[in-house]
Amino acid sequence: MIHRLLLILILAIFGTAAVAQNAEVRGFVSDKTNGEPMAFTSVFLEGTTLGSATDVNGFYSITRIPPGSYKLICVSLGYDSFTTNLVLAADQRKLVNISIAPQDFTYGDVTISGDRVKKTTRTEVSKISINPDKIYAIPGAGGEPDLAQYLQVLPGVTFTGDQGGQLYIRGGSPIQNRVLMDGMTIYNPFHSIGLFSVFDVGIIRNVDVYSAGFNSEYGGRISGVLDITTRDGNKNRWGGMVGLTPFTGKVQVEGPLKKYTEERGGSSLLVNVRNSYLKQTAPAFYPYADSNGLPYNFNDVYAKVTLSPGGGSKVSFFGFNFDDRVRYPNSTGYHWNATGAGTKLVLIPSASSTIIEGNFAYSGYRAEQNELDAKARFSEISGFDAGMDFSLYPGKDQFKYGFDFQGYKTNFEYYNANNRKIVQEDFTTEIAGWSRYTKVIGRLVLDPGVRAHYYASLQEMSLEPRLAAKYVLLDRVRLKAAGGYYSQNLVAAQSDRDVVNLFYGFLSGPEQIPGTFDGRDITSRLQKARHLVGGVELDLSKHLEFQAETYIKDFTQLTNVNRNKLFDDIPDNADRPIELRSDYLIETGKAYGGDMFLTYEKNKLYVWAVYSLGFVNRFDGQATYRTHWDRRHNANLVVNYKFGKKESWDASVRWNYGSGFPFTQTKGFYELIDFQNGKLIALVWKFRAANG
Repeated sequence: MIHRLLLILILAIFGTAAVAQNAEVRGFVSDKTNGEPMAFTSVFLEGTTLGSATDVNGFYSITRIPPGSYKLICVSLGYDSFTTNLVLAADQRKLVNISIAPQDFTYGDVTISGDRVKKTTRTEVSKISINPDKIYAIPGAGGEPDLAQYLQVLPGVTFTGDQGGQLYIRGGSPIQNRVLMDGMTIYNPFHSIGLFSVFDVGIIRNVDVYSAGFNSEYGGRISGVLDITTRDGNKNRWGGMVGLTPFTGKVQVEGPLKKYTEERGGSSLLVNVRNSYLKQTAPAFYPYADSNGLPYNFNDVYAKVTLSPGGGSKVSFFGFNFDDRVRYPNSTGYHWNATGAGTKLVLIPSASSTIIEGNFAYSGYRAEQNELDAKARFSEISGFDAGMDFSLYPGKDQFKYGFDFQGYKTNFEYYNANNRKIVQEDFTTEIAGWSRYTKVIGRLVLDPGVRAHYYASLQEMSLEPRLAAKYVLLDRVRLKAAGGYYSQNLVAAQSDRDVVNLFYGFLSGPEQIPGTFDGRDITSRLQKARHLVGGVELDLSKHLEFQAETYIKDFTQLTNVNRNKLFDDIPDNADRPIELRSDYLIETGKAYGGDMFLTYEKNKLYVWAVYSLGFVNRFDGQATYRTHWDRRHNANLVVNYKFGKKESWDASVRWNYGSGFPFTQTKGFYELIDFQNGKLIALVWKFRAANG
């Protein structure tokens, strides 16, 4: 019933978009120094309530403008302002591309009024956007800023350690987070030591982190999303950088293959190479480590070519290779490698108000664990991602819809601690269609969406309604909420109960799962969850913002590798308990809690303060247990101050507090040692005497 009601609501709202429009102004905003698109920049018509914030591609659209004369203004913090006079006729569609240059001052009051457009016309529930400036504000390991370091200070995010530590977002495990780079799925976004991501900050334009309640354009995961957009490369001049830290070295080169002009367009190239040498420098920085150094090493290569024919449309081609090796002397070794190539298209048809985005990519990932017994332990996943997204901007509203296609192959072979072999090779295809409509009705912003996700190999359709809303209670007080249904097929190749496991692999939804769980029949092989989020935004001053959210994730079905398997699942063992012979087990779980954070940003000072409270539990059919990432309290404080000529220097400090992870004492006994000639009695007497 809820599915039908949501579909009716979307159709009813969409019907209001069919009203004839007046004039329209649209275009792209870019940085004048390098031609890079500028995301989340305010563009509006002076003296009106008509305005827009650019998207991640720098695109803006202001529609339903009555005919007349206007002043178009564009402002962004840290940049010069742009103004131009417009005379618009009825039904005129005008393209105005804007380039603005960095400045030492900001157009403060206008910036605030421009930012207010986004705050009052978009729901933005459980979403945080990260740009390179914020990543540079975090003191990094070895002096190198990295996305992995910034993610650790976000609300609701937990890292479990610096040796294969993975990202847990509001109670979800790493396999339940979807990581995208320009539309391509990245299966393992972190290096073995856990301090660095595979995305060097030099290639990042923007990162959107969705920790719960994300809308219908994202699917195939049941916890969170990291959506990473990379830079195009400098369109005006050649340049680069060389970086050297105690842990890594890198080289980046970028510039125009054909210098960009508005009339003729242009093209650009970006190449980034990074290599670690922790193994070589560890003896100096970690004298207590083995003389052979720490056994971690990684190498990243990324390249991108962007062709821009003019008018804002563009197509990009990119490729990468991320490689990790871990080798403990005379012990276990690990190796994993990720490769991929793809293309992304942004198209602005001159005769339409629609912006079209498309992507196609192919990638592969292989993880190996090498033991002294020489038995094969590996996990492979490879396949393609394809999609088309369409966006329309009727007035302050936004209508988006699209299609996603994904096909991949998984190959897995492993021996568990009980020397039982687990094997799976599978092919799967996923097809999804989705739509969402953001409707502004006075002080109320409604954002309903729906996703139809078909898992072809499982022959299962998942219809997933999503809904977000925001209410502007007062000019500086906004209430918000979101919720929805989510599903996924992929399963982690290791048990969620493993505290540290450098072997990180992937499985397709297995067939060999128990047919019943907790007295009910299991009719689906999908993992499923429901999210509910509520929160408040407060503008305490022009430069100080407070946000708080509370959430619950109800994991109604999870699949976990059975690390306690003792017997093969064959007819001869049918009388054995299912939990001792099945490769996989069914579980349920809940993650709930609350987050709050303060942001202060004025002139040269940036302050970020976060506190998170979380609870995570699982039920395996027999008992309820706390997951090893169930950290109750987590607090972070970041302070960054820029100074010197052209603010070329900055000082940063970071403080973190995290309460302990769950710990279960070993249950056992001390064996009775049979001392002779009364020595046991004498020892006990001596011990008691020494301790009173």
